[in-house]
Amino acid sequence: METTRSYTWRILLIEIIAILLALLFLVPFYFVLVNSVKSFADLLMHSADWPRAFVWSNYTRVWDIIQYPKVFLNSLIVTLAANAGIALFSAMAAYRLVRRPTKLNNVIFGLFVAAMVIPFQSIMIPLVKVASFTGLFNSLIGLIVCYFGFGVSLATFLVHGFVKSIPLEIEEAAIVDGASPYGVFWRIVFPLLKPMTVTIILLNSLWIWNDFLLPSLMLSDAGLRTIPLATSSFFAQYTKQWDLALAGLVLGVTPIVIFFLIMQRHIIEGITAGSVKG
Repeated sequence: METTRSYTWRILLIEIIAILLALLFLVPFYFVLVNSVKSFADLLMHSADWPRAFVWSNYTRVWDIIQYPKVFLNSLIVTLAANAGIALFSAMAAYRLVRRPTKLNNVIFGLFVAAMVIPFQSIMIPLVKVASFTGLFNSLIGLIVCYFGFGVSLATFLVHGFVKSIPLEIEEAAIVDGASPYGVFWRIVFPLLKPMTVTIILLNSLWIWNDFLLPSLMLSDAGLRTIPLATSSFFAQYTKQWDLALAGLVLGVTPIVIFFLIMQRHIIEGITAGSVKG
């Protein structure tokens, strides 16, 4: 017989607190959205009020000033290419490290883990020097390579734990059926890594799309700017165009927010996925 849990005052109080906290976290979104359709004077005088007049021209002006289609394409290329490299390399590396647990592979995995704790600020200057020396400075390819290097450590660590949950008997059965080592990985193992792969792509997309520091170090050509770099142009030394900056911020975060809302369920699937039943 099923037992039903009674609805108590304690549960009601917890729900009210949760709703209030949710509303508190939504306050910054309110300020951004509301002030993005105000005039500059209205924004300064009544930043928390509802717009007295909706200035939709802020969005069209930002679209033209930052050349939104171009910077959007730059951000999209960098995000897609870096994600593809990180996902493929981390899957292959983690699989090899798990299935061939030699001393050398254990040391390599330890280096991957150690790389996760190195502060980015400590390697900024050496990074720029190396990029200049190798010809990767001021190019989207160089920026993609940097994201690839910084993101592969955590991705390999996550996939490493996930591969351990895949029964070895599945691979042995494929080998008996005549599959090559590469066939086992690409036809058997890699499809099973889909929940973790999607999780890695989602987390890295949020990071790469919104990142400002690394592109500001690696890119100096205005034609190569990503969306965060383009939006920063509204903040000069003596003038801050808040009305245009907030409209640019909305244009910049909208694609990645939509992507996150569509794919967020895969985060839970990737983290909580257990072993595969044989």
